Amino acid sequence: MARRRYAKKESTASRIKNWTISIVLAIIMFCGLQGYSASSLKFAQVSDVHFSTRSANTTYKLTGESPKLLDDAIAQINETPNVNFVMFTGDQIDKSYEKELSAFLPHAEKLIYPWYVVFGNHDTCLGGYLTPQVYLSIVQAHNKNFNYTTPYYSFTPQKGYKVIVLDTIIRDRLTTNGWIDESQIEWLDEQIKNSPKDTILIFMHVPLVEPFNSPNHRLLNADQVESVLMKYKNPIAVFQGHYHSSKITQKGNILYVSTTSLATYPNAFRIVNVTNYKKRVVFDIQTKETRLTNLQKLAKIMVFGSSIYTGEAKDQNGIYVIKKK
Repeated sequence: MARRRYAKKESTASRIKNWTISIVLAIIMFCGLQGYSASSLKFAQVSDVHFSTRSANTTYKLTGESPKLLDDAIAQINETPNVNFVMFTGDQIDKSYEKELSAFLPHAEKLIYPWYVVFGNHDTCLGGYLTPQVYLSIVQAHNKNFNYTTPYYSFTPQKGYKVIVLDTIIRDRLTTNGWIDESQIEWLDEQIKNSPKDTILIFMHVPLVEPFNSPNHRLLNADQVESVLMKYKNPIAVFQGHYHSSKITQKGNILYVSTTSLATYPNAFRIVNVTNYKKRVVFDIQTKETRLTNLQKLAKIMVFGSSIYTGEAKDQNGIYVIKKK
């Protein structure tokens, strides 16, 4: 009888011990999984709005319809859940006048998500009143999330991601080419060097990699800037505008994304979802066209060879993977 009681006590103690071990192992496994869980970031890229208060369209841009197109894009973005931020990648306005920027901003203020701007060649002009400093101060007055005083800047939208905004505009002469000066290149190098574990998201107007050949629009020292990016093993994605064309090019750990203009066919913008896994980063890139189909049809008539703007199917929507080194 004593042996039975002892065996029963031993069995109960054994069960308690096993339960304890199981609970500890479950906690360890859970914490381990949490440590390697993927993090996601979602943002919208809107490029080349060419906002205008004039009612007339230009030869191939729907500048006269730009307020309607902008409002439609903003409505679509606001209807998209969990967007971390919105980036306007240059040429927010078609003419570099304060009244044009002041007319654009009330539309941008309708966004329910934080939003930021990149300088385009139409945003400031040689000898004009709307200098970068004046431009930025006006934006600050309409945007509580924007407190930058220089044309290039960086921020951390969430842990594991670094956003870098570059200024590609030449302001000492009239040109549609771009250039990044030496001090900014050094700053870019330092930004990436100080973020060795981050996914780097770069936003600029004049592209590093052209969607098509155009000597009068290209970044004149693109090779020099690209050589800085190639030094690093970070997953890097560069989001560009200026050419009004959709094109996605991958070079190893660097993804170059050119985005079409909201003011020209196909009158579209991008929604990008980035997921950061342990060994890879996945970019889900989607093109969102305007819902104003009557305006889109008009825009298509106005361009010569619409395929150069839309790109191929893979340039519009796709999943792109960058493996971590």
